Amino acid sequence: MSVTELRSAIRRKLENRLDRAAQAYLGDRALARADFSLPAGEASFSSPDSVSWRIFKNPVTLFIGGVTAVILELAEPRVRSGVWEHSNFRQDPVGRLKRTGLAAMVTVYGARSEAEAMIARINAIHDRISGVTPSGAPYHASDPELLTWVQATAAFGFLEAYSAYAFPLSDDERDRYYGESVKSAALYGAIKAPRSLAEQGALFAAMTEKLEASDIIFEFLSIMKKAEAFPQPAQIAQHSLVRAAVELVPGRIRGILGLDRRYGLRPFEGRVVRRMARRADRLVLKSGPAATSCRRLGLPDHYLYCRPSR
Repeated sequence: MSVTELRSAIRRKLENRLDRAAQAYLGDRALARADFSLPAGEASFSSPDSVSWRIFKNPVTLFIGGVTAVILELAEPRVRSGVWEHSNFRQDPVGRLKRTGLAAMVTVYGARSEAEAMIARINAIHDRISGVTPSGAPYHASDPELLTWVQATAAFGFLEAYSAYAFPLSDDERDRYYGESVKSAALYGAIKAPRSLAEQGALFAAMTEKLEASDIIFEFLSIMKKAEAFPQPAQIAQHSLVRAAVELVPGRIRGILGLDRRYGLRPFEGRVVRRMARRADRLVLKSGPAATSCRRLGLPDHYLYCRPSR
């Protein structure tokens, strides 16, 4: 067996192992299981050649970006109260992670009718959530300002994690990515979600003064380092992935939150995280949403893995 054949065999073995893990993850009975193969031929909000479809196929950068997004969400006191007081994140962090991840996958890859139905269910839940922050500020989960912040931080986290650790993206690709999410963001109620990199920067600049430090953010980071979010042996690197997420938080916001250099990446960890992310970007998980959605549209499983980089 040649070296090339040996590498291919090892890669197939790894893909099969991770594919089984993906099946177990997505097949969790606690989730409302989504079938990305149906309805056959029905389009998603974004097309297969979109930046979004490229980004969301990478499980490593999705985890990193998701943690970055939650840090930024929890920095906003009204969002923080809504998330921390009206969810079971502390009791079941992995379950919450799975549900959030599945919602993101359905929004990007799912048939449009399936995504619209799921978004309607999520909106109905948000309509029932309201309260008052410890400082006395009222909040409602359906507030367009808060929904815009949540959507923008998620978009930012996933985009920047992919660009930093898997494959660098240009400003033009960033603009395309933000534009691709406008329709689905509006359905969620994020009617002023950023449509470009410039609008994302403007929103972050406007919101920074409203953000504040909280012990809850440090509790969240501690939870994410311990939660079994990945199958073995990837769990060994989970602490590094959480630090990689902190590294993506804009510097001024990190200062406000008290996330100093102790919480960011150590020099050797950056190389480890990038290696993991780049390898994950080449693995075709046949049971995953990306490959299944490609088949729904009559495309081969490896479609997203062989397209031109630019």
